[in-house]
Amino acid sequence: MPIQLHTYEIIMLLSGTVIISYLFNMLSRKTQIPSVLLLIATGLGIQQLLQFYGFNAINVSKLVKILGAVGIIMIVLEAAMDLTVNGEKLPLIRNSFLSATGIFVFSAMGIGGLISFMLNQPLQLSLVYAIPMSIISSAIVIPSTSHLPHDKKEFIIYESSFSDIMGILIFNYMLMDNVLSWGAFGVFSGKLLLAIIISVLASLLLLYILMKITVTLKFFLMFAILALVYSAGELIHLPSLLIVLVFGLVLNNSRLVLKGKHANPVTQRRMAEVLHLMRSITEETSFLLRTFFFILFGYTIDLHTVATTDAVLIGSIIVAILLVCRFLYLKYILKANLLPELFLMPRGLVTILLFYSIPETKAMVNFNPGILLFVVIVTSLLMMFGLMFYKQRQDDIL
Repeated sequence: MPIQLHTYEIIMLLSGTVIISYLFNMLSRKTQIPSVLLLIATGLGIQQLLQFYGFNAINVSKLVKILGAVGIIMIVLEAAMDLTVNGEKLPLIRNSFLSATGIFVFSAMGIGGLISFMLNQPLQLSLVYAIPMSIISSAIVIPSTSHLPHDKKEFIIYESSFSDIMGILIFNYMLMDNVLSWGAFGVFSGKLLLAIIISVLASLLLLYILMKITVTLKFFLMFAILALVYSAGELIHLPSLLIVLVFGLVLNNSRLVLKGKHANPVTQRRMAEVLHLMRSITEETSFLLRTFFFILFGYTIDLHTVATTDAVLIGSIIVAILLVCRFLYLKYILKANLLPELFLMPRGLVTILLFYSIPETKAMVNFNPGILLFVVIVTSLLMMFGLMFYKQRQDDIL
């Protein structure tokens, strides 16, 4: 039977969901259990409960995509506003960029080869499915690093943000026709250059709006402009996430942009106040979007696809590939610490969104969606154990 709810019952349901998510966040800080797993489990529980009482399933896949797209904007913006750019940060930025790029490329090639071999599919088509599972989820890992030392936290923020951008960039390229041709590469390079130009212009425009508009209702106007530019870029397959990242960096490092008469103490103090309020609004909004996205995603999960032999087997090998690639790069190329960085590689929001956006012309008939869910869950659990073990080591040292 169809679900019929009163207006106030819907309000109570939405309010209760937000309260539960806050409780999950508190529990996550105490136990290191990723709140995303608790949210997915909540959505799955709602699905099972409705089925038990005989209610018809509601198609929420469109809403999941919308929440995910807006969530990416807010999460990357939130991360960018925590990053400071100066000469001392250049080695950190370089190392995190190379780490994100190197591990992404090795992981995508390994997973693509596995899918091609196991499912008997062309390598080019297999890479379309491998790329989403090679991207670190900034939506999951960034909120989980609050208790880490500042240098480790900064590395993870940069790395996961670069991984998101790199993954979306390469994914859009792989959706083009004749990707191995010089023509396709030329078109792609042109779009990348255009995205960089738009990023700079949009960032300067938004910074001007924040400085000149004196009314208090300006922040969501800025978010609307940012979302408009991002969505327009995505429609023409531009790497629009770059626009969001650049704006966040410009906002947090406005001292590098504001020169001349704008570089006075009054303007700097005003920008500091704007940045503080922006961080608060962005953090609250991204929390809200994450909450409903992962609960609705959990609601759409079909458990039968996960509890199959191929989902567990192929999913386990994919997780092993991700771990090996990350271990080899951190240990022998970057020569960085392994704990907890080795295990901070959850897959989540971007992975799910890209998987849902694979067009029918690139779709595999024999790919089990349970593989994706298995990878999302297991990598989140690995992050949980890594953070727990690191916390225990810290306490022992103290």
